[in-house]
Amino acid sequence: MAEARFDVLTIGNAIVDVIAPIEPGFLECEGLSEGIMHLVDAERSEYLYQRMPADKRQISGGSSANTAAGVASLGGRAAFVGKVAADPLGDVFADDLKRIGVHYGVSRLVDGPATARSMILLSPDGERTMNTYLGACHQLTPADIREDEIGAATVTYMEGFLWDPTEAKKAFVTAAHYAHKHEKAASFTLSDPFCVHRYRDEFLDLIRSKTMDIVFGNIEELKALYQTDFHGAVQAIAQDAELAAITMGAQGAMAIANGEIITVPAYAVPEVVDVTGAGDLFASGFLLALARERDLRTALQAGCLAASEVISHIGARPVADLQAMAAGHGIGV
Repeated sequence: MAEARFDVLTIGNAIVDVIAPIEPGFLECEGLSEGIMHLVDAERSEYLYQRMPADKRQISGGSSANTAAGVASLGGRAAFVGKVAADPLGDVFADDLKRIGVHYGVSRLVDGPATARSMILLSPDGERTMNTYLGACHQLTPADIREDEIGAATVTYMEGFLWDPTEAKKAFVTAAHYAHKHEKAASFTLSDPFCVHRYRDEFLDLIRSKTMDIVFGNIEELKALYQTDFHGAVQAIAQDAELAAITMGAQGAMAIANGEIITVPAYAVPEVVDVTGAGDLFASGFLLALARERDLRTALQAGCLAASEVISHIGARPVADLQAMAAGHGIGV
């Protein structure tokens, strides 16, 4: 097995987040369900963009790209694979990754849709409702998956949000194949109940076939996957997955492996400002700890700590030095 060049390589949607707080009643007026990710076309995207408050912020995002950013903030070696267009937002996205030290070498889309963006509407309680125009990021194909990069990563992580396009599915399976060929781990996240309801059978097959070694999810996603209550879903995934990491919001997180269940509490934060990216940052801490052969309890603690930082401010990427935070809490990643 070759020595790893990256601790964690993530694959997913390359999106620029447009974030703004909203007044009570806005979601109802626009026919949106709170806390859910809605897919929108270019026209709807522009409409919502214009309806958002003037103080909106534009920040490079995308679920697994946020995870890569978290790995880098924790002092890890991170890489990201995702598609942007050869346009100004694509430049912003790539420049952001370079600035924070995440390797990004995917070719730009020249003839095709624009770089993706997600309008994230923040309710007063911190809950976020996403309205995502996927654009160029859905143009990822197996040709963008490089064996030398996957083989150089201790663990590869993929997001369920990118399971829609046929070519992207092939890219995921190709990446998992390369990871296993080089004796490395492949993992994915269920991403959202919306994704699980659409692709429940396919996600179960990814887990049961051992195409994916590690699965991430939250309580609602896990319940949707097994169509039962939380206790039943935990018992089911214990049978199906080699390793599962489940976030439980204010109750912390659990890891399920080899018939054992380990739980850790969440880290308290003075105020929950924006839960966008909480699951993404949990994955960054958990994956980096695993990549560096830490035990599952340490991995859970690292994940919960990273998540606690990102929910304390607007935006889905850390603003504090996560490596220093982990050291301050005695978490060795």
